[in-house]
Amino acid sequence: MTEAGATLRGRTAGLRSGARRPRLRLLLAISAVVVVAVAAVAAAATGHPPASPELRIRGADISFTLQEEAINQLLTDNGTQAPVERILSDHGANFVRLRLWVNPQPGTSDLGSALTLARRAHDAGLQLLLDLHYSDSWADGTAQHPPAAWQGFSKHELVSTVESYTRETVAAFGRQGTPVDIVQIGNEITRGMLWPYGQIYRPDGEDWAGISELVNAGARGARNATPDHQPLIMIHSDTGGDRDASINFFDQLQRQGVGFDMIGLTYYPFWNGSLADLDRTLRALAYRYNKDIIVAETAYPWTLSSSGGVRSVVRSAEALPDAAEYPPTPQGQANFYAALNRLLREVPDGRGAGYFIWEPGWLPGVGADAHTGNAHSNLTLFDWQGHGLPALDAFRPTGTSGSARAAGG
Repeated sequence: MTEAGATLRGRTAGLRSGARRPRLRLLLAISAVVVVAVAAVAAAATGHPPASPELRIRGADISFTLQEEAINQLLTDNGTQAPVERILSDHGANFVRLRLWVNPQPGTSDLGSALTLARRAHDAGLQLLLDLHYSDSWADGTAQHPPAAWQGFSKHELVSTVESYTRETVAAFGRQGTPVDIVQIGNEITRGMLWPYGQIYRPDGEDWAGISELVNAGARGARNATPDHQPLIMIHSDTGGDRDASINFFDQLQRQGVGFDMIGLTYYPFWNGSLADLDRTLRALAYRYNKDIIVAETAYPWTLSSSGGVRSVVRSAEALPDAAEYPPTPQGQANFYAALNRLLREVPDGRGAGYFIWEPGWLPGVGADAHTGNAHSNLTLFDWQGHGLPALDAFRPTGTSGSARAAGG
C-alpha cells in the first residue's frame, strides 16, 4: 500500500539458528497438518466450520519507524514508552515486514534503514518478511517504475540485475545475523513489475512472459543468497477481495512456470470489499494452489477524523462494507481484527497462515514522500498522541485479548 498510490487510485519467532529456514518450512507444514486434525475433531463435535487453533504468522509493516522516531514521535503501551517492535512483540507479534527501495532518498526505505530495523526486530524476537519493490519509490498497481540506475537496460541486463540485486540484498541481512525468512518478489504486481518490460496489460494485449522471467530471477537470487537459510518466496497481489482476479493472476504465473512458496494478498476493506469477499478469495486459492496464504497488507480505521492537515483516506462509514458490525472506533477496529484472525484460521487445510497490519505506528508528521502527506493516520494501532489502542491485541495468536484494555491506554 502506498500513500501516493492510494491518491492515484482513490483508493501481510524464535527460530534463530543458521538452519531455521528448513525448520520454518517444516514448522509450517507440521502446523498445517496438526491444526487441520484438531479442527476436524472440533468441527465434528460442534458442527461449526473447522478452525486452526492459532495463526502462525502475526506481524506488521513498520517501515516508517525510523522516520517517525527522527521527529520524536514516541509510542506508549499502557503508559509505558517503548519502541514499536517491542510493543508488537509484547502483544504476540512474531514477524515484521520491511519495505525496501533501490536508490531512494536517504533514510526513506533504503537498505541501511531496513538493516537497522531488521536488527531491532531480531533483538525483539521477531522474524522478517522483506518487501522488495524493485523501484526507487512506491511500486503498486498504479506504477511500477524501474530504478533510475536500471533505466535503458536490455531484457538480459534487467533480468540479470534483478537476480543479482536480490541475491546481494538478501545476503546483506544474513551477514548481519538477521536472515530473511520470507522474501516478497515485487509489491502488488498484479499488473506486472518493472514496466514496461514486465508490464502485463498493454495496448496490444497481455504479456506474461516478462513478469515471469523477472519473478523467477528474483526468486533465484533470494534462494542463492544464504544457502544455509533459504527464505520462502511470496508473490503479492492486490486482489484480496476479488476471487476471480486472484485466480487469473496466479493461474497465469503457474502456466508460465513461476515457482513460489506463498501467496500474499492486499486486503483493505475500504478498497477490496467485505470480509465475506476476502473469505471467498482465501478459500478458492487454498483449494486451487495448496499453498499458505498471507494477508500481506491490511488496515482498519479507529476514527473517521483527519489529522496533520491531511484528509484521511477513510472519512465515511459508508466506505466500510462491514461498518455495522465493526464501526470505525477503537473497539470496532479491535473487533474487526479479531474477525479477520478467525476468518484466516478457518481457511481450509490450515492454509491461512496469517496477516500483516500495515504501518500501525505511522502517526501524523511523516509524509509518504516529499510531495505527499500521511492520509492513513486514522488506520494506526496508536492514537495521535502515540498511546496504544485495543487492537494491539490483534497480534495474539487467536486475535483476542486475555484481559480488557482501555482505549488510548
